Amino acid sequence: MSVWRVVLSVLFPPLAVYDRGCGSILIVLILTLLGWIPGVIAALIILNNPKS
Repeated sequence: MSVWRVVLSVLFPPLAVYDRGCGSILIVLILTLLGWIPGVIAALIILNNPKS
């Protein structure tokens, strides 16, 4: 996980997970709309997991 991705996940979480698939983007987008902190936490968790 690069520093750029961490900064991007704090500023706009759905954009940080764009390469993880549509499902990840939708989950993070919904959580971001419900509250900024849940979206940031979800983005950081998704980015911390290795690509499958």
